[in-house]
Amino acid sequence: MNAPFPLTRRLALTLALGASCVAAAAPLPPAARAEVGALLTRLQASGCEFNRNGSWHAGAEARAHLLKKLDYLEGKGLVQTAEQFIERGASASSMSGKPYLVRCAGKVPVESAKWLTAELLQMRAARAASAPR
Repeated sequence: MNAPFPLTRRLALTLALGASCVAAAAPLPPAARAEVGALLTRLQASGCEFNRNGSWHAGAEARAHLLKKLDYLEGKGLVQTAEQFIERGASASSMSGKPYLVRCAGKVPVESAKWLTAELLQMRAARAASAPR
């Protein structure tokens, strides 16, 4: 029968595993952080409402809520791109699983993932069009 790891080896292993978990919890790269920030600013300024778990909220409330979710996901090392943020944090309630919705004046509500992705693509297209050639 093999003897268990000595305490010092177990401690070293635990510390090594802990260090690898901390390393995995990297923040969003600056370019992706800028995109997410601009996207949430766009949502706030859009005049659209944001639905989570059956209640409609103004853009400022939506932005604040989604920033909290971004902080959580970053802390867990779960996002590295704006698309991952939309998919993992800005598409549905982590409590109920219900999709988030965005409702703009005179339009039918759409799932937030669709709205946010369309806005992200518009932002990228505008940035590409204004880039020096």
